[in-house]
Amino acid sequence: MARKYFGTDGVRGEVGQFPITPDFVMRLGYAAGRVLVDHDSDQRPTVLIGKDTRISGYMLEAALQAGFTAAGVNVLLTGPLPTPGIAYLTRALRLSAGVVISASHNPFHDNGIKFFAEGGRKLDDAIELEIEAMLDSEMKTRPSRELGRARRIEGAAERYIEFCKSSFPNDRNLKGLKLVVDCANGATYHIAPKVFHELGAEVVVIGGEPDGFNINEKTGATHPKTLQAAVLQHEADYGVALDGDGDRLIMVDAKGQVYDGDSLLYVIAKARAQSGEFKGGVVGTVMTNLGMELALEKLGIPFGRAKVGDRYVLEMLLANNWILGGESSGHLLCMDCHSTGDGIISALQVLNCLTYLGCDLASACRDWQPFPQTLINVRLQGQDWKAASSAALAEAEAALVGRGRVVLRPSGTEPVVRVMVEADESALAERWARTIAGAIEGAAT
Repeated sequence: MARKYFGTDGVRGEVGQFPITPDFVMRLGYAAGRVLVDHDSDQRPTVLIGKDTRISGYMLEAALQAGFTAAGVNVLLTGPLPTPGIAYLTRALRLSAGVVISASHNPFHDNGIKFFAEGGRKLDDAIELEIEAMLDSEMKTRPSRELGRARRIEGAAERYIEFCKSSFPNDRNLKGLKLVVDCANGATYHIAPKVFHELGAEVVVIGGEPDGFNINEKTGATHPKTLQAAVLQHEADYGVALDGDGDRLIMVDAKGQVYDGDSLLYVIAKARAQSGEFKGGVVGTVMTNLGMELALEKLGIPFGRAKVGDRYVLEMLLANNWILGGESSGHLLCMDCHSTGDGIISALQVLNCLTYLGCDLASACRDWQPFPQTLINVRLQGQDWKAASSAALAEAEAALVGRGRVVLRPSGTEPVVRVMVEADESALAERWARTIAGAIEGAAT
């Protein structure tokens, strides 16, 4: 059954436009609360609500709180906290669910609601469908004696900081490293610098002054040029870029070279394979560079491709009983460290692996060569993108046999279709990506 409201990562959109309105978000909290009560009828459920630094977070937090308590669910509020921090505390506090108010890497005028189930993992599709079905029902507030309570909890940030540090080996530290940490003016602004500093690194912070409007604005994992310039300016060893809710990671080396999720995932897999600790394989997505798949093959590491979205990477990891996966966008999952993607923990894993390998990022990545990729986001304006692209797609696939591949997919978070072409020559990839994108754009209504 198709989902009406949930995308690949919760419910997301522009604030003030359906579904990111106070009335809908209140009903969403109520519907989710009713589902939790139905699944846990023996005791009153408790949910944790966190948010990033967007100005709209205050409004949506209040709406969610009203919906949950109306359904008879207790609520704990953390204030600004990274998405993986909410996942961790949901598990650590043995709560029924965790909720994050965030639009991740999107600009401040967008926002969203995403859920974690008991244990700190993304909701199953079946539970999301139950919530959607409940949204179509009338909202009936519980009797006063059965209403939920809400309170703010203290120490959430400190607990999460210690959890992140615990993922780094006790017998190692970051002393002697100078890091530029870009917090994207988002939810990690008061978390990430402390984690790296307390492990011994000299830390220069950028994107650490959120004002409600500047989240992800020319900073963070989606704008690495800001980090590149800062690393060179401060003569740092590495740069660490997170996104607005802290679940993505992009890194920069001392020369200003950018390393995306594919490269960082390869470094972790390579080090673990050489240490003899690695078992199973690696999960990527349909967007993962073919060059990495071939490099992993040379290391004897199996590789699988999931649909785009860290939830689908997680599903394949669990199905195969593997522990390492991720996306080129910077969502990395180390299941022996956390139940979800975590930008801070991923950076710590990379730095630890470089220590084990005894080399820098450039040297660690030298034995894999990415195929040139061209990615074009085409904004949809009512056109049938599948029909519009069919002829150009068929022509491109015929021309790329044995030399590359094409991936077309609609975004789960914004009204665009992503056109990705990968080929052994950059000119070939760019030519066919522009041809397909042009066909879709030309069909706009």
